[in-house]
Amino acid sequence: MTTVTRTSGTSVRAQTRAAFEAGGQGLARLAQVVLAAIPGFVLPVAAAILTGVLTAQFLGYYYAASLVTLGAGAVAGSVVATAYVRKTADRTRGFLERWYGIRLPVAYEPRPELELDDRGHWWTGYSYHRSRVVAKYAQLVHCGLRDRTTRAELAWLVVNPVLAVALAGPVALLLVLGTAYTLAGPVPGAGYGPLSPRMTSILLSSVVGIGMIVAGILVAPYAVRGYAEAARRVLDQDGRATHAQLAKRVAELTETRADAVGNQAAELRRIERDLHDGAQARLVAIGMTLGTIEHLMDTDQAAARELLSEARQSSARALQELRDLVRGIHPPVLAERGLGDAVRALALDSALPTEVFVSLPDRLPAPVEAAVYFSICELLANAAKHSGADQVWVDILYRAGFLRVSVTDDGVGVADPSRGTGLRGVERRLGTFDGVLAIDSTSGGPTTITLELPCELSSPRTSTSFAKA
Repeated sequence: MTTVTRTSGTSVRAQTRAAFEAGGQGLARLAQVVLAAIPGFVLPVAAAILTGVLTAQFLGYYYAASLVTLGAGAVAGSVVATAYVRKTADRTRGFLERWYGIRLPVAYEPRPELELDDRGHWWTGYSYHRSRVVAKYAQLVHCGLRDRTTRAELAWLVVNPVLAVALAGPVALLLVLGTAYTLAGPVPGAGYGPLSPRMTSILLSSVVGIGMIVAGILVAPYAVRGYAEAARRVLDQDGRATHAQLAKRVAELTETRADAVGNQAAELRRIERDLHDGAQARLVAIGMTLGTIEHLMDTDQAAARELLSEARQSSARALQELRDLVRGIHPPVLAERGLGDAVRALALDSALPTEVFVSLPDRLPAPVEAAVYFSICELLANAAKHSGADQVWVDILYRAGFLRVSVTDDGVGVADPSRGTGLRGVERRLGTFDGVLAIDSTSGGPTTITLELPCELSSPRTSTSFAKA
């Protein structure tokens, strides 16, 4: 029986401690909410009032000065508020993600580029303007009013200070009144038992004050949760930004499909050119040589034997060119043994010493293997040509549904996709599979280029190996 009582008392103390810790955390978060809401409300209002006062003094002798003053104040307040629309919304999104793990994705509708027509007018996508500055701001206002995310952020700029006052105000009032009762009391009261009327009054004041303070602390977490729920409802992108997200996704898929079709067409043209200029030309030459040999067999056998030797060498070169061409389309080692062994074979032929580490549960889909293989080929070639490196490391890992490839060299660094087409081509190749390319390259090196793309595997078998070439 004693054990049960002790356990129960320990549990109550733990719950009380947890409640007060949550209350303290709630008070800190409410303070952050109030401080974050101040710039988006106070500064625009102050700018509007200041502009209105200055305008009224300047136009004091005009009949319509009051209307002009109101208009100037409204314009100034709107301009200042515009600067805090996205900042306020982003700060609130950060609060929700840090406090409750609520992530509100942001998706803005794309804004078209300004176009200059033959008449010298600027087309915003919706209207014409003679001035580029006017066209730019007209487009900005038009897109802001049409974009659902921006409209939600504008609404939140107005709702945020009102909500902060409505939720933090009662908590602050409880704390202030509780402190005042505790320190400044007393509550009027008559004497009770051995206590004098003054002692009774002071005791009642302390109880009421401490009760208010405790109530304010315990209510604070619920006020923060109410704030988070209201913010989620106003800024929620799950329902509001569906159209923009779909439009963005369609644009990405359209671009990657165009890149894939373009790359395929270019690859077909390369294969056709290599066949026409290489193996086909050699086979035609071999056919002509064999015809000449046929005529020389009866008249000049020595010359025929010499031509046969040349034809044999030409056939060997044609066969090697066909093998190289097939290897360029899809290397046999890649098709037979997978990405890991194909990259090891590639490292053996690399101009730089290359270490390869592979950790793959199983074979990747063939299109993914080919895309990654040729991307690594391009990165190793770039390292050999431009980096001035002495060593290259290739790491191939598969974790949590993502293939991650890192190619690192100890060269001079400063890899820049804008200096050539190699890295941009790798990025477009990966984009077909929703992959990304990241570059970490500083002056003096090293350079690390990371490829990451989602893919699925079929078998749980794990193969981890390390090789140096």
